[in-house]
Amino acid sequence: MQLIVAGAQIPVTESVSSNEAAILRAIAFAAKAGADMLVTPEGSLSGYTHKFDAGAVVAALGRVTAAAGQAHVGLALGTCFVEPADNHCYNQIRFYAPDGSYMGFHSKTALCGTLNKFSEGEITYYARKPLEVFRVNDVIVGGLICNDMWVNPMCSPESDNHLCRQLAGMGAKVIFHAVNAASGRTDFFETLRQFHEANLRMRARASRIWIVTVDNCAPVPDAPVVSPSGIISPDGYWVVRTPIFGERFFAQTIEIAEK
Repeated sequence: MQLIVAGAQIPVTESVSSNEAAILRAIAFAAKAGADMLVTPEGSLSGYTHKFDAGAVVAALGRVTAAAGQAHVGLALGTCFVEPADNHCYNQIRFYAPDGSYMGFHSKTALCGTLNKFSEGEITYYARKPLEVFRVNDVIVGGLICNDMWVNPMCSPESDNHLCRQLAGMGAKVIFHAVNAASGRTDFFETLRQFHEANLRMRARASRIWIVTVDNCAPVPDAPVVSPSGIISPDGYWVVRTPIFGERFFAQTIEIAEK
């Protein structure tokens, strides 16, 4: 089986309109490449914040999904969103099939927080739901958001539940990974990039699964991303790895082993 996957390393701001414009640029690229699915960074529509304009996000989501459906591009769309079913806020990847139909969402599970006895941070802002998988063109796929993949010991008050492996155990062949890591140019940010890249490659190989990953690029042109964007094979090797500076798009056909 084959799947054409695309990714967008785009700036994520607190302006919903600016974020929408970046996502529409990515959809146009993915449509031209004939992509089945496009993944965008964590919080790419709402901004990486729980303090977003819920009405503006709903309106922008309607325009973005309409554009993707018209272009026959499926979406693994990173956004924070207030679900009307329970009125809870989730940091999520919303999955849409290439025909535009909504399939459901993955909620960030390894939420970041302080390491105090009573943790504070996004762990107090966002709700969570059970892990699930989705089907795109007969391929089972899943989503993970940023810390879900690597469970950074500096900001993870809970234990590593190996979500990548769990998705593989549920039959997933591809993980769409939406990231929003801090940007910086110090030696320590280089250490963080190495940590992220090592985890991406090792977990892909350990779970024998494709990973399509994208980070938020800083609006400052000389600030590198702290998690490389691209595609990693089930052997743990980069098939596509974008430059770590600026807005970047990629698309690639991947071969999905049936067993």
